[in-house]
Amino acid sequence: MRAVLTVGAASLALVACDGGGDPVQQALRETAAVNQSAAVKEGVTSPAGGHAPAGQGAAASGGTADQAYIAGMIEHHRGAVAMADVALAQSQDADIRRMAQAVKNARTREIAEMRAWRPAITPGQ
Repeated sequence: MRAVLTVGAASLALVACDGGGDPVQQALRETAAVNQSAAVKEGVTSPAGGHAPAGQGAAASGGTADQAYIAGMIEHHRGAVAMADVALAQSQDADIRRMAQAVKNARTREIAEMRAWRPAITPGQ
């Protein structure tokens, strides 16, 4: 009976702490939650988790839709790089590590490209 109670208590403890699951999955969930929270706070996405319609977000606070897109995508890509870093640091699976490195390389390059973007100046402005 004592063993059953011990196993039952241990099971409840694991359930209470989200099952004590895979540390990579837990780190990915935490990173995603932080990034989603920051994006919602900045108005980049809607509270329901979908992307804000064009003209909202940064555009609604005085920026343009182009600036809102760039800002949102930079944050989105930073989240992808952070998750790739977790996978590279903790995964032992060669395929996961290969995918994570490819994501990190591509998104880092795209972040630099987006940061370098400047609005086009149209004649007459």
